[in-house]
Amino acid sequence: MASGTLYSYPDNFRTYKILIAAQYGGGSVKLAPNFVVGQSNQTPEFLAKFPLGSVPAFESKDGHCITESNAIAFYVSSNELRGATDVDRAQVIQWLSYADSEILPPASVWTFPYLGIIDFNKQDVNNAKNQIRNVLTHLNNFLLARTYLVGERLTLADVVVACSLLNLYKVVLDPSFRKGFQNVNRWFTTIINQPKVKTVLGDVKLCESEPKVPAPQGKASGDQPQGKKDKKKDKEPKENTPKEKKKKEEEPAEELDETELALAAEPKSKDPFDALPKGTFVMDDFKRCYSNEDVDKSIPFFWEHFDPENYSIWFSEYKYNDELKKVFMSCNLITGMYQRLDKMRKAAFASVILFGKDDDSTISGVWVWRGQDLAFTLSPDWQVDYESYSWTKLDPANEEHKKKINAYLAWEGTDKDGRQFNQGKIFK
Repeated sequence: MASGTLYSYPDNFRTYKILIAAQYGGGSVKLAPNFVVGQSNQTPEFLAKFPLGSVPAFESKDGHCITESNAIAFYVSSNELRGATDVDRAQVIQWLSYADSEILPPASVWTFPYLGIIDFNKQDVNNAKNQIRNVLTHLNNFLLARTYLVGERLTLADVVVACSLLNLYKVVLDPSFRKGFQNVNRWFTTIINQPKVKTVLGDVKLCESEPKVPAPQGKASGDQPQGKKDKKKDKEPKENTPKEKKKKEEEPAEELDETELALAAEPKSKDPFDALPKGTFVMDDFKRCYSNEDVDKSIPFFWEHFDPENYSIWFSEYKYNDELKKVFMSCNLITGMYQRLDKMRKAAFASVILFGKDDDSTISGVWVWRGQDLAFTLSPDWQVDYESYSWTKLDPANEEHKKKINAYLAWEGTDKDGRQFNQGKIFK
């Protein structure tokens, strides 16, 4: 039963999961009064206890100082919440890692523009939507015959994953998007309506309609950014006077929390594809068609516009299928590779499929990119995963090759050993 002081701001999903865990742990965990992010966490007194200056941070009554929200939540929770057996505890930790690596990055990219934290970028948001769709598909399959993520009762895994999905459900997951994930919706509703969870979250209002594209520079209507105060607005828009501009320039930048820091813009680097001829195939047009049309229209569109002189098609097969165990772990391999190849998206596309089931699965896919050689050799940043796959260049004029390409675009058929389609993931 842990008690102590939590240094953070209240309206934040990282704070929520800690306070919920403390409800089950039975200790007294109180938010530090008058705590201001960017000021209170930069004082000599705070840095003496927490040298990184990050929040949330927790100081127990007996003087233990802990940072990182998952670690704090684990510390203040009950033994039951941590998992009843060694296997359960390992699976709880597994789901905590999954929430941070697979859910949080795309969830932040998608929701932060609507919360006024970062500017809206259509391509980034679309990519994040696709990643969240894959996450929800995985969760939906996993929860088909399960009430909770680990074992037969609520654990910290449910609390952390639900809190990581909270902004999505509140801000962007409108009814039409949620419709295809009934198992996840049922589980999420179950978690947020647990009495001890509800004590912290209150009544969670789910997104009722698709949000409008927010105005740039955080001037979106609706909810204000988490942890930031409302700012007084002029009744009518007007240009800043020189005096106002000077005052604005002198204002200190607002402090970012750990999530925002992780999403800080990186310096722009030259796209390696820019050195290759663009040709006539417009990748964005095909991606748009593939996303919005059925395959009976998008596949013919692909072949009608494909430029074989300046683009190539490759077949990939994962080399170590005998090491693949759980389906969701295999899917994580694909998702992780996609995330690490994010800067390839502009001139590349892939449909990668997992065939089979737990302990008997394979991964293979079809890739399209600008140029005639393996694209991964163009940049050291792209060479992390590709050697785990065998690569075969496909000939679009070969009918057997074309048939294979169509099957992967349509998510049909089996692998070479007859394993059935399980699920696919699109890189676009």
